[in-house]
Amino acid sequence: MAASRPFFRDIVFYMVAVFLTFIMLFRGRVTLPWALGYLGLYVFYVVTVILCTWIYRWQRRGSLVYSMPVTPEILSDSEEDRVSSNTNSYDYGDEYRPLLFYQETTAQILARALNPLDYMKWRRKSAYWKALKVFKLPVEFLLLLTVPVVDPDKDDRNWKRPLNCLHLVISPLVIVLTLQSGTYGVYEIGGLVPVWVVVVIAGTALASVTFFATSNSQPPRLHWLFAFLGFLTSALWINAAATEVVNILRSLGVVFRLSNTVLGLTLLAWGNSIGDAFSDFTLARQGYPRMAFSACFGGIIFNILVGVGLGCLLQISRSHTDVKLEPDGLLVWVLAGALGLSLVFSLVSVPLQCFRLSRVYGFCLLLFYVNFLVVALLTEFGVIHLKSM
Repeated sequence: MAASRPFFRDIVFYMVAVFLTFIMLFRGRVTLPWALGYLGLYVFYVVTVILCTWIYRWQRRGSLVYSMPVTPEILSDSEEDRVSSNTNSYDYGDEYRPLLFYQETTAQILARALNPLDYMKWRRKSAYWKALKVFKLPVEFLLLLTVPVVDPDKDDRNWKRPLNCLHLVISPLVIVLTLQSGTYGVYEIGGLVPVWVVVVIAGTALASVTFFATSNSQPPRLHWLFAFLGFLTSALWINAAATEVVNILRSLGVVFRLSNTVLGLTLLAWGNSIGDAFSDFTLARQGYPRMAFSACFGGIIFNILVGVGLGCLLQISRSHTDVKLEPDGLLVWVLAGALGLSLVFSLVSVPLQCFRLSRVYGFCLLLFYVNFLVVALLTEFGVIHLKSM
């Protein structure tokens, strides 16, 4: 069952983003105020989500206070289970603590933090999983070495002093070498020293101060700043990978004589969405269907507003001219029209179902996507053209 207010909020913002995209395609160019408007609309969307969540929690807290009985009552079964589970977890936590404690050395902490392989899991997994794991080990090791992770659910918040000090040197170096394909990193300051050398020196100095001012057992007070460094580094890794994927798709388009629209419609769209689809499916299977349903809209709103807005803003800042759009005729309008129709269909059908999403609704969405894909491909290959419409 979908939540009514979040559904209306998300689909209204989604439709506004699509309508703005319609206007942008009709105008054929993107100006600086238009790009800033895209980013501003996403900021407004995030603020709206936060305010709606805060208002809902405040209303729910008030209703619980007014409905609370004066006399104490016996705990319900779920509350008893929660209390008993907390008690049991605490007791078992004390029981499974090691009898003999030893202090790990800095080298041991670094080796354990950089090890992407769990030997306990390795022994009980299948051969297929092991083969796939071996293939992923270099990438996982590279991410561990370059992307700091702050985990508030852990007691030490994932503080690994030697590794985090290495992050202060390696992560900024990765940022300057991946930003704009390394253009800023190799730029020489005053014609003498490259930027990446300055970044390494500054990072080494900061890492040295952090190493001698902290301990292995206790995270520092400003450990939360590593989360921002990890976010920025991971975002630039994703940007570098996406750039290479786009270059490969362009090569395939040249070889098979396919337009950029078809490549974006099929290979690039599936590549971008398959991870989100599996994540949402897993969330729904684990008992969080509303979170998965909201992520379907929130992720696409982010792609439209931030992806288009930030991309156009960077292009305008580099060229100092408006971004000109060259739509591929009828196909672009087929794409935009199909997206608008799907939103209208959801806006009408979901309230008619009293926000209870059935299998028929899912089947209709899949059928709609298949029909849209067939029409789009027929339009691209000239079977459907403007004169016959």
